[in-house]
Amino acid sequence: MTPPPSGTPAHPSYPPPLTSQERGLASVVTPQSPAAAARPAQPRWARPALLALLLVTAVLYLWSLSASGYANQFYSAAVQAGSESWKAFFFGSSDAANSITVDKPPAALWPMALSVRLFGLGSWAILVPEALMGVATVGVLYGAVRRRFGAGAGLLAGGALAVTPVAALMFRFNNPDALLCLLMVCAIAAVLRALDDGRTKWLLLAGVCFGLGFLTKTLQAWLILPALAVVYVCCAPVALRRRFGQLLLAGLALVVSGGWWVAIVELWPAASRPYIGGSQHNSFLELTFGYNGFGRITGNETGSVGGGGGRPGGGGGGGWGETGITRLFSSDMGGQIAWLLPAAVILLVAGVWVLRRARRATAAEQAGQRAEFLVWGGALLTTFATFSFMSGIFHQYYNIALAPYIAALVGMGAALLWRRGGRGASLVLAATVAVTAGWSYVLLDRSPEWLPWLRWTVLGVGLVAAVGLLLPVRAGASVRNGEPVGDGKPVRDGDPARAGAPAGAGAPLRAGRRVAVLAAGLGVVTALAGPLAYTLDTVNTPKSGSIITAGPSVRGGMGGPGGGFPGGRPPGMWRGNNGGTAGGAPGGGQGAQGGQGAGGPQGTNQATRQGNGQAGNQPGNRAGNQPGNRGRLPGQAAGRQGTGRPGFPGGAGGPGGLGERGAGRMGGMGGLLNGSKVSAKAKTLLEKDAGDYTWAAAAIGSQNAASYQLATQKPVMAIGGFNGSDPSPTLAQFKAQVADGKIHYFIAGGRGGPGGGQGGGQGGSPKITSWVTKTFKKVTVGSATFYDLTRKA
Repeated sequence: MTPPPSGTPAHPSYPPPLTSQERGLASVVTPQSPAAAARPAQPRWARPALLALLLVTAVLYLWSLSASGYANQFYSAAVQAGSESWKAFFFGSSDAANSITVDKPPAALWPMALSVRLFGLGSWAILVPEALMGVATVGVLYGAVRRRFGAGAGLLAGGALAVTPVAALMFRFNNPDALLCLLMVCAIAAVLRALDDGRTKWLLLAGVCFGLGFLTKTLQAWLILPALAVVYVCCAPVALRRRFGQLLLAGLALVVSGGWWVAIVELWPAASRPYIGGSQHNSFLELTFGYNGFGRITGNETGSVGGGGGRPGGGGGGGWGETGITRLFSSDMGGQIAWLLPAAVILLVAGVWVLRRARRATAAEQAGQRAEFLVWGGALLTTFATFSFMSGIFHQYYNIALAPYIAALVGMGAALLWRRGGRGASLVLAATVAVTAGWSYVLLDRSPEWLPWLRWTVLGVGLVAAVGLLLPVRAGASVRNGEPVGDGKPVRDGDPARAGAPAGAGAPLRAGRRVAVLAAGLGVVTALAGPLAYTLDTVNTPKSGSIITAGPSVRGGMGGPGGGFPGGRPPGMWRGNNGGTAGGAPGGGQGAQGGQGAGGPQGTNQATRQGNGQAGNQPGNRAGNQPGNRGRLPGQAAGRQGTGRPGFPGGAGGPGGLGERGAGRMGGMGGLLNGSKVSAKAKTLLEKDAGDYTWAAAAIGSQNAASYQLATQKPVMAIGGFNGSDPSPTLAQFKAQVADGKIHYFIAGGRGGPGGGQGGGQGGSPKITSWVTKTFKKVTVGSATFYDLTRKA
């Protein structure tokens, strides 16, 4: 699989174009394009290698999966509701009594809800479908890359995706991003098939994938649509008029597959369906184009966490970090996704340059390869630009969208240049390996106390591999469709036999080939060593809450809005559980999640490994109150929240930090981003006579409500939706529901934000809280505070 020596011509000789008679015969004999028909069967080792890749990926994504408990309880509660009520299943309601929906369309919830219906409520039933989506994504990516670039390229792309830290993070979590990633890879694979043979059915399939992607995460699914449409118009193997007609049909498939649910929801009488969470006027279209749409670009997200524009400390991105071309390379983003990003860009440019002169009429295969570079590259650049400059809510885990595009370009570009050979290709490959090794060193150096030997090993071995790739003498094997054939003896132009080289010259060439192969292998290992280490760390760390990250803590990381410390913790603090029971601001850096921790379906609390999580300890320490007070700033007294950049108010013990106090208290922002631990006594209280009420309880914010709902498996109303800022219910509506005997308890705590909600929302949660506390009898169970809505104060 080596390129020829430097004497190889700059461009391979292309086969002559087919005559009109040959084209007609080909169209009758086979439906495949001439280029596709010329491809031989995959080598014998390809299928076992693919199965091994998928098996390893499955083990990686399923390993210790239940340690994360319910993961993001916001979505787990909706899954539980959907498993109890088909109406809640259809709308994506937060509870089975259908008070309010999650702030996304429901497609991502459906596989999990069906799994829970089949196997019962539990961590495995919720998270295994996500892990299987990850395995499927790796398989589809392999198939898409292999068709034109060979099994080796497909394996490299699939392996790179599998060990991307943010991919391993989200394919083991229950956010919508896992399904969205799978659908986007399927859509691109379908477009590539259409570019191969011009069949309309592939574009229709792509349209369906984009439609389902819209029902997963609304407009984010359409980020790459313009790039793919332009490439198809320019490169499809059919007449120009037919191309536009096919795209119109694909657009119709998209509208039908994504619009049927929207039409039903918008036409359904509002009084008989749940309120649309995340909107301010009970409209899914408003949610789509506002809070989940253009608001994410402009930062004007009414009702969001610190939304409504004007959040301090962001340098263009509000509380979500600096915007700009370097955003995804920053401390809190780089380790999630950027390990192979420079390599992908280099190989994209090199691949397009190498194939720039290919014409479909004379070099169909090379033209098809160029189109594939343009498709994957267009998807990468469009998504990269959007993520880099959007001013609204932006979490580190969003970067999973980039993972398959980067992996595909790395596999395709490396295979193309390796087989092409020549001095130019060798220089580019060597430069790519050297840049990747150097960049890996930078990323690993951001966590200097974590595996300190790894960064130097990666740098040293990577530079050695780069030098090995520069060897001037490299014997090549005959290549057919990107796969080596024959006995490995030189058969290309420039070999000793054809060039009149002296006898015995083949031995040095074979030796050079071995060195080059070894160097290439070392290059792949060093390129994947850093992300693999991050991924293994992620797999071995339970994850929970709304803001999660992969890998160890880093210096200078930001995390969510606010933060606290650069990097999330004072120097020397490292993430343990990544989501344990602690107060303060979650998301203060990579791996710094607060809140309930990994409380599982059986009520266990994985976070106890971290200590009792007193307020002031940043979440995610290896031991909450270890000797030496590693969780405090120098000179800071125990139990006080750290300072630094402005953190989230309302942490445990702070204003609004009510609910389950002490061990198992609410997470940052009064439980906004992480739920609270529910004690056995509180669970017993809510379950008593719960069947006599529509809702066993009501709580401010979805995460707080989700904790109690998952513990009791009884409907708990989430007042104000996720942020506590949605106007559902209003004070008048809540009073009417209480008067009708529909709600038993009100759970103290949560946070509706000043003036009715976070980010300028119109929610009435503060008014509801004030009315309840003045009107009804307070009930204390352990450290939890409730109000019995059937008994006046």
